[in-house]
Amino acid sequence: MRGESGAEGRRVMAPGRAAVEHPPTALADVAALDLRVLFVGINPSTHSARAGHHFATRGNSLWRLLHASGLTPVLLRPEEDRRLLEFRLGMTSGCPRPTGAASELSRAEQVEGARLLLHKLERLRPRFVALLGLTLYRVVVPGGDEPGPGLKAAPLAGARLFVLPNPSGRNRAYPGFEKKLAWFRRLAELVD
Repeated sequence: MRGESGAEGRRVMAPGRAAVEHPPTALADVAALDLRVLFVGINPSTHSARAGHHFATRGNSLWRLLHASGLTPVLLRPEEDRRLLEFRLGMTSGCPRPTGAASELSRAEQVEGARLLLHKLERLRPRFVALLGLTLYRVVVPGGDEPGPGLKAAPLAGARLFVLPNPSGRNRAYPGFEKKLAWFRRLAELVD
């Protein structure tokens, strides 16, 4: 008996044996040409990959932050992530491999993900790139010397670069909703 493959992962059961769970696959980008903002997460969580939607983990406040900041006129649910395109927003990952925590990614995976991201940005040409996590900035902009969240002076593949705090509930540097929301609002002011 076989389960479905794809974002759900793949479960294979042989007669008389326990099911073997295969890891979930990468999430599809929510992207198009000439977006207002392309949001870049570090990598999908295994929960989000199994759900087949970006930022599907309950403790993650991304969808509420997008709405409260005015970047989306309605509060979207993770399963509505494709609706971002209605507002000329998109979503991708710096590294495609789903993990339980970003710390599970190797440096080589992160560097390769950054290389692929730059090619993607050159092709899609978004007005802004918003990195969802300060650690992502150090990977995507090696030698970048503008610490902290906010607008960066140097563009990234022709797009204006803005770094946001990671919206995860695990983010200890920016705990709580309001500390993150201030930065999402700053991005929204620049975009509109």
